[in-house]
Amino acid sequence: MRHLLLALPFALLPLAAAQAHDDHDHEHGSLGAHEHGVASLNVALDGQALELQIDSPAMNFVGFEHAAKSDADKAKVAAAKAELEKPIELFGLAAGACQVTKQELESPLFGEHDHHHEDEAHEHEHADANEHEHEHSDIEASYQLSCKQVDALKQLDLSELFKRFPATQKIQVQLIGPSGQQGVELTPAQPRLSF
Repeated sequence: MRHLLLALPFALLPLAAAQAHDDHDHEHGSLGAHEHGVASLNVALDGQALELQIDSPAMNFVGFEHAAKSDADKAKVAAAKAELEKPIELFGLAAGACQVTKQELESPLFGEHDHHHEDEAHEHEHADANEHEHEHSDIEASYQLSCKQVDALKQLDLSELFKRFPATQKIQVQLIGPSGQQGVELTPAQPRLSF
């Protein structure tokens, strides 16, 4: 009986650890959740077709997440949108002779009220507080490009993105390319990823 009681805390340890992990994920978010300073980027290179999709808290790109009411806030939103309309510069794609064939920029801050991609957990957490209904605004940008010199396209370089949006501290990248699939965290100090 004594051995069973001694073994019980060790038997329950994995359950406690799993519960603590689940609680941590719910409180602080897991990969892909809304976290200031962090963005996610999906990249797929197939032949000459290159697709990129970045999802970031608006805080990283404009410095706030509320609706832009003042002229200064509206100017910040317009400036961020203008920067996001230059994917070849932002992602260091000049070497591939790439041209944008399609791009979509979406955010409640851009005045598009039909898209609400807020994390359900955040919606649930803030359901009682109506004044915080849009507290977590994201900016999503999707790009389709055609690259004529794919062989010259050796890497993704986010140096410009980090420079133009300094509140972005890390970007979780999922890349599918000629070398297979890879996932990596890029930072201002380590902004490049080879295809």
